[in-house]
Amino acid sequence: MKITIISYDNWGLNSHLINALNQKGHSVNHINIFDIKYKYPNIKSKIYNFVLKTFSNKNIKNIYYGNEIIERLKGNNEIQDVILTIKGDFIDPKAILEFKKYTYKSIAFFNDSVTRCPKIKRVIPHFDEVYSFEKDDCKKYNLMFLTNWIYPISKNEKRNAKSQVFNISSKDKRVPLLVKIASILKEKNINYKIIIFDKKNKSHKSSVEYISKQIPLAEVNDYLHNTQVLLDINRIGQKGLTFRVFESLELEKKLITTNADIKYYDFYNPNNILIIDEKKPNIPLEFFSNEYQKIPEDILKNYTIEAWVNQIIS
Repeated sequence: MKITIISYDNWGLNSHLINALNQKGHSVNHINIFDIKYKYPNIKSKIYNFVLKTFSNKNIKNIYYGNEIIERLKGNNEIQDVILTIKGDFIDPKAILEFKKYTYKSIAFFNDSVTRCPKIKRVIPHFDEVYSFEKDDCKKYNLMFLTNWIYPISKNEKRNAKSQVFNISSKDKRVPLLVKIASILKEKNINYKIIIFDKKNKSHKSSVEYISKQIPLAEVNDYLHNTQVLLDINRIGQKGLTFRVFESLELEKKLITTNADIKYYDFYNPNNILIIDEKKPNIPLEFFSNEYQKIPEDILKNYTIEAWVNQIIS
């Protein structure tokens, strides 16, 4: 099959998806919105876009992204069997509707919630099939449920953990909680590494580490290898499982998470996964002393990238 993937892939996670599709014999083209840069020609354009977003729910950037994507689809010179758009709410709806001129089937996958990203609602009708990792959205908007996937991370090398807890996140409303958890870990003499990506490059005095440039996925994976427990803080209004959950499954690492919905998944094991309360996080030392308990392969296989591809590209 001829497949085009459209996504904003700033961490490089979709490269694993492309590899999985290639291995199945598909011809894959990736349009990465992260590589498409928009620059306001002048301050007036920036002010105009602010007014446009405020009063007409339109965005010059989204329209620009849509036009650029259409031009690249034209460059394929042949109709695609599938166009798969991952988190396409940042694209102008008119452009998404036009995707159908260049494919036999237009599919969307959202690994974000409508609560957090209301613009998802306006683009849902423009796809042939829509998947979401958010169970509530699937029920409310009649979408098909699909989690994120386990992507392959080399596990050949056995390493001694340099930290007991690791997290890397972009700067957002989760930061105060991350700082709070860092303080709790420090009080308990639990070694940790918590990194916050802040592109504005402001100096911070904090118990967590701030960076101004994104770390390549290979380097993130190195940190994942070199820790005992992964820390997962879900965003407000989001119950879908983040990639951190699936990284913990792939590497057989324990997980501390604020996402209580995880207990409803078949791989949940309280020995491996500690659910904490955002308001009163409690992290007992005993969680670190018990060994990780392996998850049966017949459960894990349902969350692999191969299973994901088989479900969405049928």
